[in-house]
Amino acid sequence: MFDFIIDTVSAPHDYNMYLRMLNTDGVMICVGVPPKPTEITGFNLLNNRRSIAGSSIGGLPETQEMLDYCAEHNIVSDIELIDIANINEAYERMLKGDVKYRFVIDMKTLV
Repeated sequence: MFDFIIDTVSAPHDYNMYLRMLNTDGVMICVGVPPKPTEITGFNLLNNRRSIAGSSIGGLPETQEMLDYCAEHNIVSDIELIDIANINEAYERMLKGDVKYRFVIDMKTLV
């Protein structure tokens, strides 16, 4: 269970599943914008006083505050680091739904 979840996904997905993962007074913060409206079951908000907040991407001070908070609380992202040479393979995997984490291109391989 989590105190907050930051939802960066801009594709259709089940908000209710994530709301159920929140602790009492937990907050789901949406910064990704799905292409279609999302259904939310009221009980997922009412039970345990959960809430949803939204924000566009903040400026540099907000971003630094978030990075400092993550560093202080040892919050990290799960990513799959790829070489630029494997970008086509990564794209094909994405189309097949064979991706567990976000792809991040290793900038050292751009030479």
